[in-house]
Amino acid sequence: GYFHRTELNKKVYRIGKKEDTASCKTPSDLTEKGITPMGGFPHYGEVNEDWIMLKGAIVGVKKRPLIMRKSMMNHSSRKHLEAIDIK
Repeated sequence: GYFHRTELNKKVYRIGKKEDTASCKTPSDLTEKGITPMGGFPHYGEVNEDWIMLKGAIVGVKKRPLIMRKSMMNHSSRKHLEAIDIK
């Protein structure tokens, strides 16, 4: 059977809704565009649902569900407390 995918300390860069066409607009790039590139993602296709952009890699098959929850640890290192600036 399938096992639960467990990861620690994944930083969330951005959360997008499926109906938001300007979800990837940044202060330095004012073009209104969605998360799906022209032609879709290779071996996946177009993103038609809500999405989350995470830092790093997630193991497993692309379309397998990922369970996320809030961390129980109180982070204090500089790496975890830095502000995210997407350009």
